[in-house]
Amino acid sequence: MDRRAFLRLGAAIPATLGATGIAPAFAATSTPAATATPDAFPATAGWRVYELTTDIQLPAASAPATVWVPMTAGQLGDYQRTVSNEWLAPGGRVRPVRTGRYGVDMLVIDWPNATHGAPLTGRLTNTVALRDRDVDLGAAPARGAGAESPAALREYLRPTALMPTDGIVRQTALAITAGMTDDMTKAQAIYQWVVDHTCRDASVRGCGTGDVVTMLKTGGVMNGKCADINGLFVALARAAGVPARDAYGVRVDDSQLGFRALGKSGDISKAQHCRAEFYAAGYGWIPADPGDVRKVALEETPGGLPMTDGKVRAARAMLFGAWEGNWVAYNHGHDVRLPGSSAAPVPFLMYPQGRTVAGTLDSLAPAAFGYRITSRRVA
Repeated sequence: MDRRAFLRLGAAIPATLGATGIAPAFAATSTPAATATPDAFPATAGWRVYELTTDIQLPAASAPATVWVPMTAGQLGDYQRTVSNEWLAPGGRVRPVRTGRYGVDMLVIDWPNATHGAPLTGRLTNTVALRDRDVDLGAAPARGAGAESPAALREYLRPTALMPTDGIVRQTALAITAGMTDDMTKAQAIYQWVVDHTCRDASVRGCGTGDVVTMLKTGGVMNGKCADINGLFVALARAAGVPARDAYGVRVDDSQLGFRALGKSGDISKAQHCRAEFYAAGYGWIPADPGDVRKVALEETPGGLPMTDGKVRAARAMLFGAWEGNWVAYNHGHDVRLPGSSAAPVPFLMYPQGRTVAGTLDSLAPAAFGYRITSRRVA
């Protein structure tokens, strides 16, 4: 077992996190060449390869119809590679699209006409190689390590529609980081503050909205899901001058670290999860996931666990600087405009979106929408 992982997780969690390090990623790069195969990502190097399949089936009477399906990021650091993308949509027009300043990849499927009484069907299959991340925060920063471009860092300091960096957000960030001068110390203080002042709310639909101003204005305990809790971390970090970003994706496998609440395999139609990262010179992009700390507290065992429980404390320590490779990122996008749609941009894209002759489909209700996402590990 890696010593840093052991110190983070404690003996109560039978797990290993590989010390994979970090590499910068602004927008996802192009999908690797078609010659890439799962064999290029051996388990001996910490890789696990998964096949994600998104199936769409709409009634024939839905046409004209369009769906927008998020695609996995082609390459992120040295912990995610998309090996291949394949799609099929009989009777439909299909095109992969990258849109916006964040480089959000999606598959757009249009059915302009009914298909002679047959359902409108489409399938996207992403094959992705993943591995664990673990940044050694105890090591001295290394000059040039994980260096990111100034343009990217400026981008990840900007506000978004639901994550402003002025007003109550800036006031809160400055209060949390008063007297602190380096980004690592600020980010750690914000992480601990978010864990202490938020609470996962099982009644919130999907992953939440990411409306951080509304959260802060509630005072006291601020409820939400991962897009709310981790979005709050990102907004506060940016307001404090620390580059930060959400990573929107989906869980693809059960946890190998002993956390029942932090994994999902098989049918992952409702397993979407966003994570967060912040940037520190000499380290690069560093994982942070206060939302999953609160998920462990609420969902690890029936009835929940107190924040003083050993498993919650282990998650709290691990999830500042590490994350498990049983989750895949789609993108870092915010305020995503769907190509060909006249509707307002969506705050983020990690669920399929759709519009039919009857109107907009409910992206948070897979069965009613007509989509199913499955995951299987490729041997």
